[in-house]
Parts: sequence; structure tokens; C-alpha cells
Amino acid sequence: MSQRPAPLTGIRVLDLTRVLAGPWCTQNLADLGAEVIKIERPGSGDDTRAWGPPYLQDADGADTTEAAYYLSANRNKYSVALDIASPRGAELVRQLARQSDILVENFKVGGLRKYGLDYESLKAENPALIYCSITGFGQTGPYASRPGYDFMIQGMGGLMSITGERDDLPGGGPQKAGVAVADLMTGMYSTVGILAALHERSRSGLGQHIDMALLDCQVAMMANQNLNFMTSGKAPQRAGNAHQNLVPYQVFAAADGHLIVAVGNDSQFRNYCRVIGTPELAEDPRFATNPQRVKNREALVPLLSERMATGKRDHWLAELESAGVPAGPINTLDQVYEDPQVQARQMRRELPHPTAGVAPIAASPLKFSDSPVQYRRPAPLLGEHTEQVLSERLGLSEAEIQALKT
Repeated sequence: MSQRPAPLTGIRVLDLTRVLAGPWCTQNLADLGAEVIKIERPGSGDDTRAWGPPYLQDADGADTTEAAYYLSANRNKYSVALDIASPRGAELVRQLARQSDILVENFKVGGLRKYGLDYESLKAENPALIYCSITGFGQTGPYASRPGYDFMIQGMGGLMSITGERDDLPGGGPQKAGVAVADLMTGMYSTVGILAALHERSRSGLGQHIDMALLDCQVAMMANQNLNFMTSGKAPQRAGNAHQNLVPYQVFAAADGHLIVAVGNDSQFRNYCRVIGTPELAEDPRFATNPQRVKNREALVPLLSERMATGKRDHWLAELESAGVPAGPINTLDQVYEDPQVQARQMRRELPHPTAGVAPIAASPLKFSDSPVQYRRPAPLLGEHTEQVLSERLGLSEAEIQALKT
């Protein structure tokens, strides 16, 4: 079957971002076929190039200069090393912006104005430009000038107030997520906003400014917990691995390890009780419905825990799957990539790399039937495509490029 070009083929993105939220957004766009030109500081580049170890290793097992963190968010891009603080460097970036459909940046509010790279300046030259600004707190409000980092945003936005073990149990207290979820969610929301603006541009012919804030995204992603608070007036508290609105929906200890049981309705609860040999619990008025189980959580969970401890993990997993009860193991990352489902979905791939020979990547979860995600190149070396882009996109001669180098 012939395949159609990737969805964003022909779209050009100018990437003035670094670290994670912005690069995650532009990597999504690159995966979808857009041409993404990443502007980096000469000599150092994206901050995450130095966020190691670990580093990508070559065929002999020696470290390259490419940090794993940087590799995770920059595939499929071109790297151009330009000093935007110099008049000539800023002018070259403005020329690229005139040719671009999208610009994504995560400088401090107003930080690009002095280079003529702010939205209003570029809009005057390219009214169709979609310009996405990613900051900690947005372009407005009393915190707009503050720097914002994922860890502090997880705290300010409420996530750490509900993440971690209960305060009255050992290990209780504030806990951040294991990955930078505020950054990642902001990158995803930014992707959605940009794609929506592209669609709107197809009607109006005009671009617009998209104002993305980590704090806004962190607050929004509290989802059901937001409404738990808004409808009750009570702030949700940490519940460990339990669920605020469903019981049983948590980790249980088996005789030889741990597993997750995620009962989502009363029918599943009846099947669960049958599997573990306690069908009478499903008939008990205290536990027969989910609202009653939530109210009587403290009475029910010890009974279930006692029974779960008598069987082995894989036995329970097999029996629960057979009964249609959602359950699963708690895998380490090495086990994740050994999982047959993860392997069948090709979530680990490899790309040729200019210094390491080959670079692993975690694949995009987007699966298109006829215009698939493209894996064209690994995260670029610093300035790897500077000469190519300046020559092909801006028409600079060899002599002009050499003068810039000098």
C-alpha cells in the first residue's frame, strides 16, 4: 500500500527553545513531518547537551558528547549554531522566520524584543507566522517575569500535594513525579495549540501568538482532582497508590512481589472478589457499590490485602486478566522494553548516528494508517546543519559562511 506524506510535510518550524517543554513540542512537530530548524548558541548549544551522564556511547563503549537527556527531545531536527545576540546572527534568524510557518520560543517574557525576534516584530514581516511562547507563568500576571522550572511548578500547581504516600504513613510527604510532567504536558498542549492555529490559518490566512505557561498547564492537568476540590470545597490529599474516587484501585503486595489492581466498576469488583476467593465481599452492603467502597475503604482494603498476600504475583495477574479485571505488573524500564506488547508496538527504535554509529530512540506513540510518523535523523550534533541551512535556505555563499565563522 502506498503511503501519503507525513501530516506536516511542507511546514517549516523555527525552534528557539531549549531544555524540555519547548523541544518536546518541536520534536512532536518534527515527527509529524515538519522541517524543524533548531537555533543553538555556538559553543554550548541547548543546556541539556551537558546534562549527563549518561551520554550516548560509540561502538567502542566510549562516551560521545551527546547527553541522553538532549537526545530524548531533539530527533528529526536540524541544528544551526547562531549567536542571536550579534546583529548579523539576529538578522539571519529573522530571515529564517520570514520563511517559517511556526516559531516556538521559551525565552523570558520580552527577552527576544531587543533582537527584533518578538511576535510583534516578526508579525509585521510575516503575518502568517504562528508564534508560540512557552514560559513558566505566561505573558501576563504578577509572576510573568519569574523563571519557572518543572519541579517548582509541580509544587505550585498542586501536583505534589496529591503525589506520594499518605502523610500519616511512613514515607509520607510531598513528592514530585518521576519525570518532568509539567514540562512534558506543556509541550503537548503547545503542540495541540499550534496544530489548531494551523487549521485556523487555513481559513483566515493569518498567524497568531500562542501564550503557553507551565503553571497553567499544571493546574489544568489536575483534571478530576480539580473538580473533586471545586465540587466539595475540600482540597484532595495524598493517597499513596490509592485512587481518590475508586476502590480498589491501588497496589497490592502478593507473596513474591507487587501488582496493580484497577477496578473501575461494580461488575469488575464482583469478578475480582470471585478470583481471590472472597465472593461474599461483593455482596456485603458496605462494599457492593463503588460509592460505598470509597466510604468504607479502611474496612475493605485490609481484607483484600490479606487475601492478595497469599498468592503469587503472576498467578493473580493471569487469573485477573482471564476474569476481565484490569491488573498489571510494576515494571522497571528494562522490563518495559522486554515486554512483548511494547516490542510489538515498536516503541524502541534505532537511527544511524554520525559519531556513535547508532542511537536508540523511544518511538512516538502516534500511529497513522496512511501518513505515518517519520524517523529521519537522531538529535543533531551542535551546529551540524549550520552551513546547509544558511546555504540552502538563505542563499549564503561559501565566502559569506566562512566570514560568519571567522
